[in-house]
Amino acid sequence: MSLAAETRAAARERPFLVTALRAGVVNFTAAAEWLADEVALDGDTEAVATALSRFADDLPPLEATGRRVSVAMRSGVGIVDIADGGAATGDDRDGPPLLRVGDTAVVPEGDHTAIVATGDVDAAALANALAVVATADVEVRAAGVGGSTLVVVVGRRDGADAVRKVEAALERVPDL
Repeated sequence: MSLAAETRAAARERPFLVTALRAGVVNFTAAAEWLADEVALDGDTEAVATALSRFADDLPPLEATGRRVSVAMRSGVGIVDIADGGAATGDDRDGPPLLRVGDTAVVPEGDHTAIVATGDVDAAALANALAVVATADVEVRAAGVGGSTLVVVVGRRDGADAVRKVEAALERVPDL
């Protein structure tokens, strides 16, 4: 495999780097030094920087998608294990679960806060929302997306910060 092909493969294994390349915000020399050390690309940082620059030229530019989304905050949700016979399926509470993955469900009774976005949401929207919330040092307790609904569950006290972060993130979801 050529150095250019190895560099592209190494960059693709680091999605944040590909996103930064698409956004045009990468210092190619610094990225090449870091990447060369990370994946042992024979130490030729100038050649790796050139390969990164050419790779960036081949990538589509990063643009926001202009999604239509409605975001709401719902206090008083819980995360429960429903494997033990379904006693906490959500049907016997204040409505069906907001999110269910395997034997775990987010139900409308508890001490957490859910940020619920409906509309044009998908895995890219969830990934962007989680990344933005993480940069605010807000711990995400559960998250998922399905159909036209995205759910991010945080601690009760983090709800207001999280809803602002999720709204901001969904306004500028990059077209991945």
